[in-house]
Amino acid sequence: MSFEIRRLTPPEFSLLAPQLVEIYIEAMHYNPAILHSRISSWRNDVTRPGFSAQIATHDNGIVGVAYGFLGSPDSWWDAELRRGLLLQGGPTEEQWDIVRNYFELAEIHVLPQYQGHGLGRKLLEGLLWNAPARYALLSTPEVPNEDNGAFRLYRAAGFFDVLRDHLYPADARPFAILGASLPL
Repeated sequence: MSFEIRRLTPPEFSLLAPQLVEIYIEAMHYNPAILHSRISSWRNDVTRPGFSAQIATHDNGIVGVAYGFLGSPDSWWDAELRRGLLLQGGPTEEQWDIVRNYFELAEIHVLPQYQGHGLGRKLLEGLLWNAPARYALLSTPEVPNEDNGAFRLYRAAGFFDVLRDHLYPADARPFAILGASLPL
C-alpha cells in the first residue's frame, strides 16, 4: 500500500474538519452524536499558538490525522492536566517544568483498517519534528499491560508517564497522560 503524509494549513484543516472528526470517532469508538460539537472544537483549535496538523492519505482518501498546538493554561486540557497532577500529589518541580513548556498533541488517529502500516509513527514524528516546546504531551485510553499499538508507538518514541488512570469528565475510561522530551 502507498501512503502520503501531508501537512495541512489551518484553512485546510478547518475545511476538512468534518472528515477528520469522523476518523477520530471511528478510531476512538465514540458516539457519532458528538460529531458537530467536535467539529466546532477542532476548528477553534486552529487559532491556538503553534497549531500544526498533518494527514495520512491513501488513494486520495484521508486515513489518518494528527494535530496539536502549544499547551496553555487557558485550555480545558491544561486545566485537566493540572487537576490530575494535584490529585496525585503533584506537581513536582519536574512536572512544573513540563507544564510550563509543552506542545499538546491534541489528536492522533488512524482508521482501524489502516493501522499497522507505520502511519501513526510517521504522523507523530512529522508533527513533532519542529514543535516549538521542550516537551510533547498526549493522552491515550488506558489498556491492560499497555497492550495496544498506541502504547507501543508512544513507548518506542520515548514517551514517559506523566499521569496514569486520569478520568476526564466526559469519558468514563481512564486515560494515561504521557510526555516526551523534544526533539524525539
